[in-house]
Amino acid sequence: MTDFTALHQPGSPLVLVNVWDVASARIVAAAGAAAVATTSAGVAWSLGVPDGDALGREAAVAAARRIVAAVSVPVSVDVEAGYGDPARTLREMAAAGVAGVNLEDGRRSIAEQTERLAAARAAAPAVFLNARIDTLLFGLGDVTEAIERGRAYRDAGADGIFVPGATDPAVVGALVAGIPGPVNVMAGPGAPSIGELAKLGVARISLGSAVAQAAYGLVDRAAREAFTGGGYAELAGAADYGRLNELSR
Repeated sequence: MTDFTALHQPGSPLVLVNVWDVASARIVAAAGAAAVATTSAGVAWSLGVPDGDALGREAAVAAARRIVAAVSVPVSVDVEAGYGDPARTLREMAAAGVAGVNLEDGRRSIAEQTERLAAARAAAPAVFLNARIDTLLFGLGDVTEAIERGRAYRDAGADGIFVPGATDPAVVGALVAGIPGPVNVMAGPGAPSIGELAKLGVARISLGSAVAQAAYGLVDRAAREAFTGGGYAELAGAADYGRLNELSR
């Protein structure tokens, strides 16, 4: 299997189309993904619970195990805030065969999060630890604080730094320049293109929950179209039945 860490190359980023179940993972892998990564929101919604640590460790590990078994590329898992015990969560994810995890800081102080990261690092030294910084996403601080956190998290043992909410090219460039190590950003409508982010030196690009939202949006539109006596326009472009069956073998 490909070395997951080696896929993080500034200027030639790892692009992750985030998945939430076996079917989406196999579709993304078949499309040419070098690796697949989960969206915690998508996994949670697929199991009928909200995003935000409500999923629980047992369900998250079970979902990860199913996806790891279904594809031949490395799998990275969003473990949210660690489900109450980041070290235990990483040990169980490592046992499930995951290559990497995202661990978010939320509203925690730098000191608290560095302790959590150090414990997680010690628990699973072979797992790529991607430390997520929520400063910009939640409007808790500016790029200077995000860089400070990124440096501290790297010192605590994080392999990469994920800063969702960074879409302005100047901000992305500042993060890349200020944080030693691979920088991961979240992309989607309104963000620079994959090519533009690559030129800024980003090493990893994630689509987050956007693809899951798009899929569920299609379900909603198709249902409303059918229930209002409309046609079937929303079903145009549906995945081929035979191909989905083949991917499920």
